[in-house]
Amino acid sequence: MTYSVSQLLTKDITLQPLEIKGWVRTFRANRFIALNDGSTINNIQCVVDFENTDEALLKRITTGAAVHIKGNLVESQGKGQKVEIQVTSIEILGDSDPDEYPIQPKKHTFEFLRENAHLRTRTNTFSAVMRLRSSLSFAVHKYFNENGFYNMHTPIVTGSDAEGAGEMFSVSALDPKNPPLTKDGNIDYKEDFFGKETNLTVSGQLEAETYAMSLGKVYTFGPTFRAENSNTSRHLAEFWMIEPEVAFMDLAGNMDLAEDFMKSVLSYVLKYNREDLEFLEQRLLDEEKTKPQVERSELSLIDKIKFVVDNNFKRVTYTEAIDILKNSKPNKKKKFNYIIEEWGADLQSEHERFLVEKHFKCPVILFDYPANIKAFYMRLNEDGKTVRAMDILFPGIGEMVGGSQREERLDVLIEKMKVLNIDEKELWWYLDLRKYGTAVHSGFGLGFERLVMFATGMGNIKDVIPYPRTPQNAEF
Repeated sequence: MTYSVSQLLTKDITLQPLEIKGWVRTFRANRFIALNDGSTINNIQCVVDFENTDEALLKRITTGAAVHIKGNLVESQGKGQKVEIQVTSIEILGDSDPDEYPIQPKKHTFEFLRENAHLRTRTNTFSAVMRLRSSLSFAVHKYFNENGFYNMHTPIVTGSDAEGAGEMFSVSALDPKNPPLTKDGNIDYKEDFFGKETNLTVSGQLEAETYAMSLGKVYTFGPTFRAENSNTSRHLAEFWMIEPEVAFMDLAGNMDLAEDFMKSVLSYVLKYNREDLEFLEQRLLDEEKTKPQVERSELSLIDKIKFVVDNNFKRVTYTEAIDILKNSKPNKKKKFNYIIEEWGADLQSEHERFLVEKHFKCPVILFDYPANIKAFYMRLNEDGKTVRAMDILFPGIGEMVGGSQREERLDVLIEKMKVLNIDEKELWWYLDLRKYGTAVHSGFGLGFERLVMFATGMGNIKDVIPYPRTPQNAEF
């Protein structure tokens, strides 16, 4: 019977013939194969009877080679593992030239591994990260399925800019060297494939709202795109967004949903990905030893996740937060890179982390933000200057979730769109929701890669997505 490495290391199977397939991590003393098949971070040791094995075959057992092993599982004689396989036969399924194979059994920089992203999941770090990514993805769908949400697939090609940011990738089938022009000399998009100017989506929210106003509770989980020319450790041009939308739910209900959701998905990986988390936690501890004491995290990786799961999220208005920050020591002593001087300032990551890590010492939900720093679709409060927006702040990362109660009043929404020069004709269908059976509704957005960064402790967003798309980089 063929088993996975994970099965052999977790089940009580001894002294019986078995088969296993995987990739050689190391082969030492012409005898001991460390075999991994991706099912677990751990390798299983396979002991070769080298005296009775063809020498030509032994030479082909190299790092990276794919092998098919038959043998018996026995108690291990050495330290480091409970069981090992005594090999009775070995077949090389795919050779790996040791002089050319990039992923050698030594420490590689993350930059080097990004250049070899097609092979980097053969390392412990990236196999652990991608197993956690998979588990988090499953936990997201599991949570919404168990709570009465319907999954919808929103368009990737769109004619609207949901965020109003304008940083979108154009989608066109016109000849770039000779596009049709209007009388004014502009490109005539009426001649294009879709008959209008179209882009890759930055969010599925607006379309999700339409379905929430008939199906009640929906969510999207799909790719989104931003043409922001930024090559920082926190930006990608292509990333995945989780966006639930719920009819008849106000801002308080939205905060309840987001808190419960975050605790649920993180609890899932604490339960089912313990070995990967423990490995990544140790990797992080080793990395932090090289940093000055002031830059080290007060919490280990697993403790940081538990910090979110085990604590009630503190709910604070933007106005209260500004007062706290204005009067804080880092602000008064000008230790912040961005000094808080007045109400209306857009909070930076350093401010968000101060509130979570230093002041409240628990996850924080900020709400009721100034209208002029938030999107047009957010519900205007009675004071006329704030909107029913909310952001959830986590330790080590700052903003994790952004959401709001949506503006359900037609006249108010039209007025806000006029002020921001948003064309009513482009969003006629969105306005229709406010004409026919409008009601209070809310939702939030969560960048999936940011969640994976938090759960894995990885410091660069390029290392938590299989093939990162960034300025000047679309390899693989």
